[in-house]
Amino acid sequence: MEREAGEKKEKVDVGDAEAKPDGDQKKEVDRGVKGAGAVVVTVDAAQSETRASRLQTQHPVASIQVVPHGAATPATPAAAYPPTMTPSQVGLASLNSRAYTNRISLLLFVLHLLVAAAAVCFFCFKGIEGVLDFNSAKARKERHVLKFWLPPIEGASVLSIILAFAWQKAIRSWPSVMVTFILWACFFSTMAAGILLLCFSLPATDGLGVALIAFSIGAGLYACWVTRRIPFAGKVFALALQPATKFPDLNGPAYLMMGVGFLWISVWCFAVIGALNFYYPPLTILALVLSLAWTAEVMRNVANLTVSRVIALYYLRGMQSNTQFSFQRATTINLGSACLGSLFVPSIEALRIIARGLNLLEGEDEFLFSCAHCCLRVMESIFRYGNSWAFVHIAAYGRGFVAASQSTWGLFERQKMEELVDSDITSAVCFLTGVTSGALSLIFAASWTFSSHKHYTATVSLLAFFVGYLMTRIGMALPHACVACYYVCYAENPSPRLFDDTIPARLNQIRSDSEGFVPTPRFPRRHPTT
Repeated sequence: MEREAGEKKEKVDVGDAEAKPDGDQKKEVDRGVKGAGAVVVTVDAAQSETRASRLQTQHPVASIQVVPHGAATPATPAAAYPPTMTPSQVGLASLNSRAYTNRISLLLFVLHLLVAAAAVCFFCFKGIEGVLDFNSAKARKERHVLKFWLPPIEGASVLSIILAFAWQKAIRSWPSVMVTFILWACFFSTMAAGILLLCFSLPATDGLGVALIAFSIGAGLYACWVTRRIPFAGKVFALALQPATKFPDLNGPAYLMMGVGFLWISVWCFAVIGALNFYYPPLTILALVLSLAWTAEVMRNVANLTVSRVIALYYLRGMQSNTQFSFQRATTINLGSACLGSLFVPSIEALRIIARGLNLLEGEDEFLFSCAHCCLRVMESIFRYGNSWAFVHIAAYGRGFVAASQSTWGLFERQKMEELVDSDITSAVCFLTGVTSGALSLIFAASWTFSSHKHYTATVSLLAFFVGYLMTRIGMALPHACVACYYVCYAENPSPRLFDDTIPARLNQIRSDSEGFVPTPRFPRRHPTT
């Protein structure tokens, strides 16, 4: 070959290992010679045994070219054939989305939090001012409340945190046993709490006692109805909680939220004492209760989003995500979706329970049939635009609450998993765990208050139940999020490398009705006309 004297400009690009269909790698070298024709040399190299990495295969580039100095650079094949983004690349690129989701909901929650903080501070000041005024009757009343009303509630808060730790540890250690235990523990604890309140023989406690006994009967009937679903729920808990063992700090956000919740509830309870002497005390305290419920639910969903991102990225991308970074995203970028979901998901779950009840009771009655038809249609619409499964895609892809609800439910429809997720009892188990802790906290606080100052028994009992339920629900965010990720990530990518045949086998059982499965249909049953 002839060599050209002078400088040569070389342009080197990394070739794609899988660009040639015949399996051989080819390098083409074009050398331009001044005053002479171009000579093309083609060299065939043996196929490399090593597999190209994923990043290399996603960015195909042109082959090696050598051009003389001063000559025009020819167009490269990479310019002629620009690479296209595959669906996996699009998903990978959206994992670190920096756009804030549901900004209006975030703004409303922040404004609500500022107003609630200002109100709590004001009522705390009023309470301290009343206590320090030794000569007035108002001061004596507030000191009385501070002495006999506040300590049982604080004790119930501490008890609920201990119970939350115990429930989570037990579910992670013995998931199959704990599903049955929680279902029946809820029945016995609420029954015991209701009977205890009736034994106090006070008008206010009698009403609470009757309500708890009615709920206990319903919980017992539910436990009998879902007996055949208990083994599958225990197996799902066991499988879904396996990835959590790879992240030792995954419990950190839930523990932090429980600590913040305990401090906020302590200050909140003192503010209630100050609100007793403010204008319209019942309405003021009701507003404080609603504010506490929304705030606690947002705390729970922040922990839910943190766990969901870590576990979802492990399933979908095989990534060891940083828990601290996931928690930072949940408290900033995705906080608006957590706020919106905290408003709608509880009402959606309540509607789901009502629809199930009407579906069981409709029978041949035309009125109940119409009610069931209406409720099931509404549930179908709402579940498409708002459901608790949405938190998985909110955490993983940074989507808004409605968009994430649509995408997750669309995955279930594509995999024909609607009946499976409708019949899931793991979320009900987490809910009944909170009810059980609330009932135990009520028994503790009511017994204490009745022995010291029985006139406060009803209000202390109600508030102790409420606080115990909220704190335990925050602690149970980890198993709830793990189960949601297990279902959603399977629907998105049912790879046998990460999932076994648990879900396919269950779907076959539901479709074949081999175990007498009684589904909760998303549409009402059609009765034949006579």
